[in-house]
Amino acid sequence: MRSSWSSTLSRFPSDTILVWLLRGCGLLTGAITVLIVGFLIWESSPAFRDVGVQRFASDSSWHPSAGPTKGQFNLVPMIAATSLATAGAVLLAAPLGIGSAVFAHFYAPRRLRRAYGKMIELLAGIPSVVYGLWGLVVLVPLISRWHPPGTSLLSAIIILTIMILPTIALLVGAAFDNLPSEYLRASAALGLSRGRTVTSVVFPAVRSGLFTAVLLGTGRAIGETMAVLMVAGNVVQNPTRIFQPVRTITANIALEMAYAMDGHRSALFVSGLLLMAMVIVLAGFAEWVSRGRIHG
Repeated sequence: MRSSWSSTLSRFPSDTILVWLLRGCGLLTGAITVLIVGFLIWESSPAFRDVGVQRFASDSSWHPSAGPTKGQFNLVPMIAATSLATAGAVLLAAPLGIGSAVFAHFYAPRRLRRAYGKMIELLAGIPSVVYGLWGLVVLVPLISRWHPPGTSLLSAIIILTIMILPTIALLVGAAFDNLPSEYLRASAALGLSRGRTVTSVVFPAVRSGLFTAVLLGTGRAIGETMAVLMVAGNVVQNPTRIFQPVRTITANIALEMAYAMDGHRSALFVSGLLLMAMVIVLAGFAEWVSRGRIHG
């Protein structure tokens, strides 16, 4: 098989050039990823050497500008805020995104489905700073009337939910589009209702696509910066209530990198390395799920 493929390429030089060009693009993409990870490790190494790993979880607060000996480097409040905001957004956006995709593909009339799809694509393309501006001007005052100060973990969860919902909906819709039509015809032949077809035929068939959509939406929520920075309040504290102002890891980097020096700067790169690790784990898990390794 390999020899026949090679002989075929040899007869078409343009295909050979295309194959090597694509290989080069793949190698370049991989090299960029390795360089980014290597850069983060290199910039984080002074903090690991002078501060140590333990202090990022055991120090009393986050005040790194005082230096490695007198500074405080506790990242736990920001890790907790990032995790809670992401988890809350995913718990809300996943059922909404999946439900909207089900409506568009199996219940909406054709014209409405087309308009609905364009609207979801538009939501997915809106810049995050626009979401943040809307949240700051509209959402935060609404929450403040209910429970001051308004800038809070709840605001971050709602903004992230709105931002990742179209991503999940589009990816789930793509999974539905790839579903073989024989599945639906067989379901119709058995006399199954539309709802029973969705729950008993469609969902099991595209299970890996559903998991992948949720995981990639989670990755976007983890890495979101500007919108969360504008509505979360940016107070470094362990969140114990949903109405408390919080600061996420990404917001912390954006706020402090402009003036950070020496150990402070290196500690921020530790935060970036932590985020990179979280995204890599999510991407690996999404790839594992997309290969159909999870079975019901």
